[in-house]
Amino acid sequence: MASPADIGNPANTMPNFRHVAFRHNCCLIFQTRKMTRLSVNINKVATLRNARGENVPDVVKFAIDCEKLGAQGITVHPRPDERHITHADVYALRKVVATEFNIEGFPSPEFMRLVCEVRPAQVTLVPDSPSQLTSNAGWDVSVNLDFLRQICSELADAGIRSSIFIDADPRQVALAAEAGARRVELYTKPYADRFPTDPEEAVAPFVKASAKALELGIGLNAGHDLNLENLAYFHRQLPLLDEVSIGHALISDALYLGIGETIRRYREALSDNI
Repeated sequence: MASPADIGNPANTMPNFRHVAFRHNCCLIFQTRKMTRLSVNINKVATLRNARGENVPDVVKFAIDCEKLGAQGITVHPRPDERHITHADVYALRKVVATEFNIEGFPSPEFMRLVCEVRPAQVTLVPDSPSQLTSNAGWDVSVNLDFLRQICSELADAGIRSSIFIDADPRQVALAAEAGARRVELYTKPYADRFPTDPEEAVAPFVKASAKALELGIGLNAGHDLNLENLAYFHRQLPLLDEVSIGHALISDALYLGIGETIRRYREALSDNI
C-alpha cells in the first residue's frame, strides 16, 4: 500500500519493476517486484549540525536535496537524548519528505507518541538502550513477542507499516511475522565484517532469512555497515530486497564524492546493471 507521502509523487508512481528468478527449496521461483529502494539515513548530518548548536548544515534542506538527487526515502533515528535527530526535526521533516519517511527507534511510550502523531510511512523497531552508541544486534523476538505484537498492533491502527530489526535468522523472521510486522530489517554488520574475506559465507544467512520472508509474505529491508564495496554483491544475492537504509558510510563517502555523486553510486549498486 502506498503511504501518504507516495501519493502524487512522480518518482513513486512511475513503473519501476523487475523480474527475478531464484531457487528456494529446490524450486525455481519467478517474482515481479519493485526495485530495491535507497533510504538515506541523515542522523550524521544532524550530529554535525549539533556540534555547533546552530542550523548548519540544515537537516531539512539536506533531506529535500537528497530526494531531488535520487534518494527514495529518508530515515532518522531520534534517540531519547537527541544527540543527533531531535523531535523538532521529525515534525519538520514530516512536512517536506516527499518519498518514504522511515523512523527508527526503541518503542518507548515517548517514541510511540511521537510516531503516532507524525505517522511516517514506516517505523523500524530497534532494541537499542537509551545510551547505546549505535545498533549492534537485532531483537530476540521470542523473548519480546508479546511486547512487539502490541507495538505492531498500535502502529497498524495508526496506519503505519511496522518493520522489526532482527539478525539474519529464519526463526526470527517467522517470529516477527507472528508479531504482526509488515517487514523485517536484517542487521547487516556481520555480513559487512566477513565480506572482505569470504563474501559467499558472509551472505549465506541473509539468503536463508530472505527466503523465509518470501515464504511468509512479509517485506524485507536491510541495513548497518552496508557501503559501496559490499552493497552490490549483497543486492545480487537478495533479489527481493525492498529497501536498504544507509547513513554512516553514505555520508562519509559524500565528504569525498559530493552527495549527488554518492547517491548516484549507491543507486547504481542497487541496479541490475552491475
